[in-house]
Amino acid sequence: MIKIDEKAPEFCLPNQDDVEICSRDLQGKWVVLYFYPRDNTPGCTTEACEFTEAAPDFGNLDAIILGVSADSTKKHRNFIEKKELGITLLSDESTEMMQEYGVWQLKKNYGKEYMGIVRTTLIINPEGIVKAVFEKVRVKEHVAKVKAELEALQAS
Repeated sequence: MIKIDEKAPEFCLPNQDDVEICSRDLQGKWVVLYFYPRDNTPGCTTEACEFTEAAPDFGNLDAIILGVSADSTKKHRNFIEKKELGITLLSDESTEMMQEYGVWQLKKNYGKEYMGIVRTTLIINPEGIVKAVFEKVRVKEHVAKVKAELEALQAS
């Protein structure tokens, strides 16, 4: 898992509209990068809707919100349309970027082991340095915690 004060690994991934988004293009902005398991599942839907609702607040803090999962760009488009989301979702079908960030891990569910995404959120500063890591996120009130942490980081 990536640590606070490490440089965030570089990435280029397609968004829901098949437009490539690269970390180098985000320099100079705060980035809230959140990793989630799957589109259209209850926890992921709640998280995406809450980030969408809070997007103007994050925008006022000069921060961009990016969600990342292994879902295809087509699934992302459907998810965004169905739930009227106002955030950018990136597709990492190869899981390469998620592996670099350390969020693609061995998970257990009902006695079965499998590789999957550990719900994680990072705050990356305008210089590309990780300033906050929220591991094994519980969705309830998570967005408010991320916003409060971002405000504290910007104030320090």
